[in-house]
Amino acid sequence: MGDVTFAPMKSLLDELAWRGLIYDTTPGLAERLTKGPITGYVGFDPSSPSLQIGNLVPVMLLAHLQRAGGTPIVVVGGGTGMIGDPSGKRSERPLLSRAEVEANAERQRRQLESFLDFEDPKTAARVVNNADWLGELVLVDFLRDIGKHFTISLMLQKESVKSRMEAGISYTEFSYMLLQAYDFLHLYRTNGCELQMGGSDQWGNITAGVDLIRRVEGGDAHGLSAPLVTTASGAKFGKTEAGAVWLDAERTSPYQFYQFWINVDDRDVESYLQLFTFMSRGEIRDLIEAHGQEPGSRVPHRALAKDITARVHGGEASDRVIEASQVRFGELDPKKAKPETWNMLLAELPSAELPKGFGSSTSAVDLVASSSIVKSKGEARRLIEQGGISINGHKVTDATSTGFKPLHGSDKDIFWIQRGKKTDSILFTPST
Repeated sequence: MGDVTFAPMKSLLDELAWRGLIYDTTPGLAERLTKGPITGYVGFDPSSPSLQIGNLVPVMLLAHLQRAGGTPIVVVGGGTGMIGDPSGKRSERPLLSRAEVEANAERQRRQLESFLDFEDPKTAARVVNNADWLGELVLVDFLRDIGKHFTISLMLQKESVKSRMEAGISYTEFSYMLLQAYDFLHLYRTNGCELQMGGSDQWGNITAGVDLIRRVEGGDAHGLSAPLVTTASGAKFGKTEAGAVWLDAERTSPYQFYQFWINVDDRDVESYLQLFTFMSRGEIRDLIEAHGQEPGSRVPHRALAKDITARVHGGEASDRVIEASQVRFGELDPKKAKPETWNMLLAELPSAELPKGFGSSTSAVDLVASSSIVKSKGEARRLIEQGGISINGHKVTDATSTGFKPLHGSDKDIFWIQRGKKTDSILFTPST
């Protein structure tokens, strides 16, 4: 996590509240936090090999807990992932094999290590897989010892179940609540865990665990839920035209990841700074004030994108995507961009290999006609003469001009062709 200033545990709720990270809490949580550090957990569904940015809210809950002096537990749902949580879905998910669940759980664990400190001697985060204890349960014993504490009428009142009754819900998913409640009980017994956190759609499952601990152990446990994040336009957070935004660089490249954050709606940027960064109130206030004075510079958007990209993909990747963005939007001379930056853009932009024989004597019209931004040589000539084409960052108006020198990737020579400000392409040829 780097150097941080730890806040007293009793200030945790205040910190989460001003950041917009509290939807509901169980009675007595504030009083419990005044008594000292607490251990809390969040569960993650391993049905995918990567987390999405929609998972960042519960991740941030764990991170703030740790920064306040508490101990976070990450529960990878290797066991419950084979069942499936009914909340937030219209239909039952396909059941994965045990091998698939275990492989996904391992990849998610590695991603979560980027957000939490697993080395601090006092508050080191832990990762556990509920398959380790759920897989050992005997059905008859489980129903006798745990199932007897749940009534059907109570379970039907939970929103996660109620919302699925009309469409239909199998007994498999109906039983999910019992398993998640048992997770909490198990962690209470083995790790002294007193707090479960999650999204508001998990509230019914969270309170089921609180009630189970009270009934079985006579103990006090607590729950905290965060609101589900939506965009100012009402769309689901983390979804784009291309689909979900993933933390895995193979699914969403660092460049695409950065672009998502830098392009967020002006109405959302302040709340996202609060939700997804550790910036202070004063730092966020200054960024928003700067935006008010010069909206076109998108100061808070850049700060948000840089902060989250560096945390997820590392500082070097963040520097590369920032430089790539500066090149594309005219803020950096393309000749000054590092070869690694051009390699990144080569992977992101439409590209084509230059025909053999092209060199310094190749005309502008032939270069442009070889790219994907025009359909014909005639269109290329017309756009050049109209001043709508740039080659390597410089506008070209003479279709017959020659002498263009390539930019350099680490293993390729590159020509960057732009049509206006929003359409561009790369031509490449292996370096000699």
